[in-house]
Amino acid sequence: MASAAASAPPTPGNLKRIVAASLIGTTIEWYDFFLYGSAAALVFNKLFFPGSDPLVGTLLSFLTYAVGFAARPLGALVFGHYGDRLGRKKLLVLSLLLMGGATFAIGLLPTHTTVGTAAPVLLTTLRLVQGFALGGEWGGAVLLVSEHGDARRRGFWASWPQTGAPAGQLLATGVLSLLTAVLSDAAFGSWGWRIPFLLSGVLVIVGLWIRLSVDESPVFQQALAQAEARRATKGGDAEKLPLVSVLRHHWRDVLIAMGARMAENISYYVITAFILVYATTSAGVSKQTALNAVLIASAVHFAVIPAWGALSDRIGRRPVYLLGAAGVGLWMFPFFWLIDTGGFGDLVLAVTIGLVLHGAMYAPQAAFFSEMFATRMRYSGASIGAQFASVAAGAPAPLIATALLSDYGSSTPIALYVIAAAVLTLIAVGVAKETRDRDLAQVDASADTEPAGTRAADARTA
Repeated sequence: MASAAASAPPTPGNLKRIVAASLIGTTIEWYDFFLYGSAAALVFNKLFFPGSDPLVGTLLSFLTYAVGFAARPLGALVFGHYGDRLGRKKLLVLSLLLMGGATFAIGLLPTHTTVGTAAPVLLTTLRLVQGFALGGEWGGAVLLVSEHGDARRRGFWASWPQTGAPAGQLLATGVLSLLTAVLSDAAFGSWGWRIPFLLSGVLVIVGLWIRLSVDESPVFQQALAQAEARRATKGGDAEKLPLVSVLRHHWRDVLIAMGARMAENISYYVITAFILVYATTSAGVSKQTALNAVLIASAVHFAVIPAWGALSDRIGRRPVYLLGAAGVGLWMFPFFWLIDTGGFGDLVLAVTIGLVLHGAMYAPQAAFFSEMFATRMRYSGASIGAQFASVAAGAPAPLIATALLSDYGSSTPIALYVIAAAVLTLIAVGVAKETRDRDLAQVDASADTEPAGTRAADARTA
């Protein structure tokens, strides 16, 4: 049977190459994306929005940061459409080129002092390109692994592209931390900040070399052949757009994915981006100390994600995800209390525990979302669910947190904001069906005839 073929484990060498291609690519793309967020918190307010009150300048800087999220749904729609029509590999190469090119160009931008208001306009434009590229990157990277991988360990293997986020954060924060340690504030603000952005050009060359060496997803190739055979049998009926099919058959799954991302996305950007503002302005911590804390925590985050992914293969995606959402909500008040002490050890502990709990949501997310959708609409469905949520979740999170701090001068409203997001995620994942035993090829068998939520019983993979 076709589905059996799709479920057959690939050779270990081939699977590791696929995982490496997805991991390195996502690391580079997240490096580019997070680099902007860290620079927005540290220097962009002075370079592109001078003359403002420092906190107002930071708000404007984070506003351009949020613009990148606004472009991610568009990227999800475009990349999802063509990824479901043409394949995962081609679109992943394109997303890497767009992201890397935009990031390299940011490193060459003139500042407000040189070109005036044109500087923030150019910065915002390049941020839009970054967001558009990232909107298509995540879905393709996790699907390439999920559709190649051993179904019995899909949660573990699919979690490796997820480690690209902390790896990118680790790389971006590490480079910035090194530069701020060896350069004076004047040198870093004048030219040093450009170096991490220009390094993206080298990283993209490496990423392209690896991504071009991998094969297309066998599950996608099989589904494409089946679709062509059905069209021939039916006399060449036009194939529905992937977006139309997603909204018809998987609307409930899209809503669940969006709800699942609320706590995961909001907590992450509060813990890793907003902390650079809060720790330096409210807790009196130096920016070097704050960067070092995020650096250490990101290394732990990287290490625990595959472990959470493996646990989701044993007990299911939902229990692990629910544990992470509840844990992040409960941790928010202790998180800020520890930061307020001003001690480096407390700061590291606060961020590390927050990211470990975040990993319990982020690790199973790749397999969880992939298993919700049929193959010829999987890129669109997973990307739309993930990226449309980012507009309401991650995009405004640092902005909302900074505004709450400005208005109330307290961390309490910010903690309550994250807790509310955790409640939404608990509800969304709580009503979802467990997907751990779902065969990615067998999802296709009922997707053309049954609406979301009523598909035939999932078959356990042999």
